[in-house]
Amino acid sequence: MAVDPKDVLRDAAALLTRRATASMDDIAKAAGISRATLHRHFAGRDALIRALEELGIERFEAALDTAHIEEGDAVEALRRLVGAIQPVSGFLAFLYSENQLFEGAEINTGWARLDARITALFRRGQEQGKFRIDLTPVWLTEAMYGLMASAAWGVYDGRLAAKDVEYMVLELLLGGARRGSGDA
Repeated sequence: MAVDPKDVLRDAAALLTRRATASMDDIAKAAGISRATLHRHFAGRDALIRALEELGIERFEAALDTAHIEEGDAVEALRRLVGAIQPVSGFLAFLYSENQLFEGAEINTGWARLDARITALFRRGQEQGKFRIDLTPVWLTEAMYGLMASAAWGVYDGRLAAKDVEYMVLELLLGGARRGSGDA
């Protein structure tokens, strides 16, 4: 039976999000393969982590493309974005919590692309009068990452239902980000 490295990475991300210190044996077990098979695909833990980072950024960027966040009303674009990234929120949770991300120029470039697009969405929302101007677009971006990562952890731990995540994240994020009559 052929092993799809992307399936192995998905399973590794799910495990490492819950247990950052999981061994390669643990990762192989979570993926339903032998350690030897895991090593045939990923020379070691560093190679596995780098592959996870690359795939996570690729999937997150694809979700951004699917959501067409540069188009239309910022609130509706944010709704599309949260819906599009919810299926890849496990990768986001891993990426958000992985310290090694800050070591590689390629990964930082990937994050910079993601951050720039999402920050632009929040800035556009402020310009449209939809989002609060007393909260920076950078802070709103970080808040969205944190909420999505927390939701993914809750789903992995069985504390949240995956079908409820989009609603809960949007309600909390928009409840704090939307500009109302009493806001600055």
